[in-house]
Amino acid sequence: MASAQHSRSITVLGSTGSIGVSTLDVVKHLGRETFEVAALTGSSNIALLAEQARNFNAKLAVTADANRYNDLKDALAGTGIEVAAGRSGLIEAAEMDAGLVMAAIVGTAGLAPTLAAAKRGADIALANKECLVSAGDLFVEAVKQGGGKLLPVDSEHNAIFQVLEENQRHALERVIITASGGPFRTYTLEQMAGVTADVARAHPNWSMGLKISIDSASMFNKALEMIEAKHLFGLAPEQVEVIVHPQSIIHSMVGYTDGSVLAQLGCPDMRTAIGYALQYPQRASLPIERLDFAKLSRLDFEAPDETRFPALRLARLAMTRGGVQGAVLNGAKEVALEAFIAGRAGFLTMADLTEKVMIELSTLPAASSMDDVFAADTEARRLAAQHIG
Repeated sequence: MASAQHSRSITVLGSTGSIGVSTLDVVKHLGRETFEVAALTGSSNIALLAEQARNFNAKLAVTADANRYNDLKDALAGTGIEVAAGRSGLIEAAEMDAGLVMAAIVGTAGLAPTLAAAKRGADIALANKECLVSAGDLFVEAVKQGGGKLLPVDSEHNAIFQVLEENQRHALERVIITASGGPFRTYTLEQMAGVTADVARAHPNWSMGLKISIDSASMFNKALEMIEAKHLFGLAPEQVEVIVHPQSIIHSMVGYTDGSVLAQLGCPDMRTAIGYALQYPQRASLPIERLDFAKLSRLDFEAPDETRFPALRLARLAMTRGGVQGAVLNGAKEVALEAFIAGRAGFLTMADLTEKVMIELSTLPAASSMDDVFAADTEARRLAAQHIG
């Protein structure tokens, strides 16, 4: 058990997802002397959410599904744990007095509660991509005004965060985000056109949820990570690169003007990045497999094929345009992804649909408020659904 230097309160937004489950695994390992759980939120997996709330003695448990309020209340009857539901419940959890908030709700549903936590000054361990992809400038400003820290949890951004020397910002030349290439790295376009959601969900290296796994297979996850990196580290679009690295051992790299490239390596286990974010600026001892370099024998790299993975090109387009283009890309992509899962759109169709919507909404003005972001997201979803029919 890791020795604690202090006890800190944590809220986990999205505790029943893969990141949330891993976060609570790290919290359990670090011990209650290090963390106490203020609030946990989930969606439809009421049994798991209730079990987590009991095991970690949470003060509040929230289901995002307003229709499941009574189910959660019944599951926690007699425990003394408060229960809430719906969007207001998520905001209530985010506004609880926890110094650290793990933002792990997938999709734009995580934007409002994470923003609420940032505004009150909590440190944000950020695993939700949409906060930066859809509302990057506004979200970064909210964190700055609130006074909390923004701690990236995505393995790629966490790697950059670990090796980016703040006192050498003037010498920063580029960041290099690694991508496994997913299960279809060697597929032809014809083969990719025929894949199903069941096939696309099988990631070769990481254990992730359905939507994230499919995003990885299409490299839309990498497209979103490019936009995130721009906002997280204050980069120009041309400073963000992607390289395919099938072994997923190097999680990302930072290049400097003297030609040096610093990399963060580790076995593919999200608990490494989670642990670093939770304990920053310290490092905790974690029960994670250690690298055996003799067994590795080799590390491979190759340029991504943007013909087969056009999501990367769309990310550069969104970064160059700026404004709400990230929200447009993400909103259209989420609708296309749902259609693919439901069998109403093909694997390659997801990028085609997203690009069509980006073209149609290319002249939307920059966002001056979150209302503008949500409006762009709504319109992108409407157009994408219209194209799907």
